Amino acid sequence: MHIEKRTVSVGILILFNVSIMASLRNLPLVAEFGMSLIFFFLVTALAFLIPCALVSAELATGWPKDGGIYVWVREALGDTWGFFAIWMQWAHNLTWYPAILSFVATTLAFAIDQTLATNKLYILLLVLVLFWGMTFINYFGVRTSATISSIGVVLGTILPGIVIIALGSIWYAAGNARHITLGWAEIIPSADVWDNLTFIAGLFLAFAGLEVSAGYASSVKSPRKNYPRAIIAAALITFFLFMLGSLSIAMVIPKSQISLVTGVIETLKIILSRYHVEWALPVMAILLSIGAVAETNSWLMGPIKALYSTAQHGNLPPIFQKLNAYGMPTNMLLFQAIIVSFASVVIILLPDLSAAYWILSALSAQMYLIMYLLMFIAAIVLRYKKPHVPRSYEIPHKHKGIWTVCLIGSAATIFGFVIAFIPPSAFNVGSLLFYELFMILSLLVMSAIPLLIHQFRSPDWFILNDKKKTVVDNTKE
Repeated sequence: MHIEKRTVSVGILILFNVSIMASLRNLPLVAEFGMSLIFFFLVTALAFLIPCALVSAELATGWPKDGGIYVWVREALGDTWGFFAIWMQWAHNLTWYPAILSFVATTLAFAIDQTLATNKLYILLLVLVLFWGMTFINYFGVRTSATISSIGVVLGTILPGIVIIALGSIWYAAGNARHITLGWAEIIPSADVWDNLTFIAGLFLAFAGLEVSAGYASSVKSPRKNYPRAIIAAALITFFLFMLGSLSIAMVIPKSQISLVTGVIETLKIILSRYHVEWALPVMAILLSIGAVAETNSWLMGPIKALYSTAQHGNLPPIFQKLNAYGMPTNMLLFQAIIVSFASVVIILLPDLSAAYWILSALSAQMYLIMYLLMFIAAIVLRYKKPHVPRSYEIPHKHKGIWTVCLIGSAATIFGFVIAFIPPSAFNVGSLLFYELFMILSLLVMSAIPLLIHQFRSPDWFILNDKKKTVVDNTKE
């Protein structure tokens, strides 16, 4: 949809940002912290979310071209690092997809046969079927994909989220057993919470993605004033949605029994059974599954389209430049599906489903955080390298402002990246050696690929890209 300049209201931008950040699958992960989740949310929001939002707003209004992070980093650090940044933005999804689809598989089991929720083979097969199915759907263009995602987000995220919070409130008001102590003193993390500090990396992943909305910053009325307001409002809404939803899970399920994969649906099962409305559980399971599939589908094409935009500078081999009649990069979609299939195998390699979910999420967070670090560096460089480029929104106080915001964001980013190497004590990740080798080798491989592609690119790749101008893009209907 084409949006005219200065026609995006603050309200629309707030809702758009909430839709990017709010994901019910993250509730069990946050519930592990109990009441201290409020502390960790505040720190993560102030040190990471706000700096990311402000920096991406400045860069998007200064360089509002297609390509996003690729254009920003390329302008500051050159084409090599621009391509590297957009590659990492795309690559982080490769391990995130199996994680969220495993949530779909286990949740859907509560509508079919609850014993399947712990069946690794069933989960792996359904993850593969769902992802390859969505890949096929995206072959038919953006319009078909967007329609499915829009319906799914309303039915499977907003509605179930309201239901979970409402049921949690009823559970609390009725005086039912609670597995956490509510009180101001409980907000300060206890010693046992610090043992699972690595879960903070999951919070970074939950709050990631705001650079997507930054593309609309130049279209906001009075961006200098309204864009920061929209970001803060969206952060507050997401904060309370996560906080209340996570507290609902923490109250109902003992901390030692919270599953990262099935925590949401198990909470609903306990509450619905308590009030003798078990018939609603399959309905909620289906709705939650629809929401997670819609979220996955909405991310499936965006990063690929952004990565494809680098072909204009000869960064993609000829095999990845092919477009079908709908203007979709089919070979890139196929390549993505193959990598996701291999990454999904970790589901059956690890002894615990929550451990598999965590290691995939942690690796996804690390790759995304590498991209954010490059974004913060690029923002500082561009303030000095191209100070005269007009920006509709600009972080106040010139050099002091940009340095302060970017240093805080970079420090938080580095902390989140390092902490993800520590396996959580709450789950059995099997061999520590396997965990560390899987994380390190995966990062090295995914980091080396874009550098190798860029190093050995051929002049012929530019020629092939020029020929793409003759391809009709049916997505612009």
